[in-house]
Amino acid sequence: MTDSKNLTILFQGDSITDCGRSREAIPTWNGVGLGTGYAALVAARLLCERPSDGLNFYNRGVSGNRVVDLYARWKIDALNLKPDVISILVGVNDTWHEFGSSNGVEVPRYEQFYRMLMEWTMRELPEVGVIILEPFVMPFGAATDAWVPEIDQRRAVARKIADEFKTEFIPAQSIFDKAIESAPPQHWLNDGVHPLPAGHQLLADAWLEAFARLGK
Repeated sequence: MTDSKNLTILFQGDSITDCGRSREAIPTWNGVGLGTGYAALVAARLLCERPSDGLNFYNRGVSGNRVVDLYARWKIDALNLKPDVISILVGVNDTWHEFGSSNGVEVPRYEQFYRMLMEWTMRELPEVGVIILEPFVMPFGAATDAWVPEIDQRRAVARKIADEFKTEFIPAQSIFDKAIESAPPQHWLNDGVHPLPAGHQLLADAWLEAFARLGK
């Protein structure tokens, strides 16, 4: 088990992770600057429960990013930070950009770059703990029914990568599918893609469970 002191946790992804986070380069030790989403909720809980552990957090989510964008900035925004835990949520823009501007990343190339990213990470940071969240969507607002089959394929890729590299995996789509049994999709997501506060809480709760399994 990794020494819990001075643990550095990195959140990576697109706008769902970004959520207005600070662009300052330094890590945050007090949870400030992590945006308004699940990353901030996770940090708040861990800082409350482990106030003397010297936890550090980076949020390097960038709105609009696809997996190729993550790969392009992975050295400076992930590897150079030498995190103990990396959280990755990417995939919806790889579909959205195709439907919106014909600039998406087809599923086979999504898998190729995701695997390249993970191979690079494990080579450079062999002791790092990784949490992979699957992409998710609800067909309303910005999202349409036509998105769903492709997002399902990306979900399968994310799970395949998690299994292959023995990372923790969060089935985000299943979490939201279950949530709409108690409240409509509009309670959890703003536009079929971006979580509202209750949706971010669902992600944070699942993330904390995955983090506990890492034993960090």
